[in-house]
Amino acid sequence: MTAVPEPLGIDRLLLVGTGSLGVAHLPFWVNWLRIAHPDVELRIVLTRAATRFVAPQALSPLIDRPVEIDEWPDEAVVAAPHVELAEWADAVVVDPATLHFVSRLALGAADTPVLLALQCTQAPIAVAPALPPGALANPLVVEHLDRLRRRPNVLVTPGRPGLSATTGRRETHAPPPFSDVVAAVAGHRRAAAA
Repeated sequence: MTAVPEPLGIDRLLLVGTGSLGVAHLPFWVNWLRIAHPDVELRIVLTRAATRFVAPQALSPLIDRPVEIDEWPDEAVVAAPHVELAEWADAVVVDPATLHFVSRLALGAADTPVLLALQCTQAPIAVAPALPPGALANPLVVEHLDRLRRRPNVLVTPGRPGLSATTGRRETHAPPPFSDVVAAVAGHRRAAAA
């Protein structure tokens, strides 16, 4: 008998994928989310770097809507995409979050629709860092992670040792399984509401 997952308490989840190799697993995890939590409405935004590892066309059929790319539209728009994303989401998951994305978010960068939305939203944000070998030895990286942890609506998920695709050694800082990240942001949202 299969256990029924506990409801997340999230109606609308914004999933942001960045340019780490781990983003290639997103179709699997999105499919899991659709099966485990079919009541959750999902939007996906990929950074341009993420599209090197996963095609938007691999994800769109799983969510019955186009995957958005984190860039300002060339054509005129009526609504501001960052405002719409910030107000739409009940919760946000950034998984995987590259060192570049973590640093920009921590420093308050707002030069793309998603970064601007995340700087403005009150929704809980789970950031699942995928860091290269040696990153945690850099005091600036540690400072950026600490800065994010101090934001009341941001949860930086604890990492685990990961296998470096470059060196073949277990020396990277990998995010936990996506299911754990989703559970963590749901728990963070419940705690904030209590």
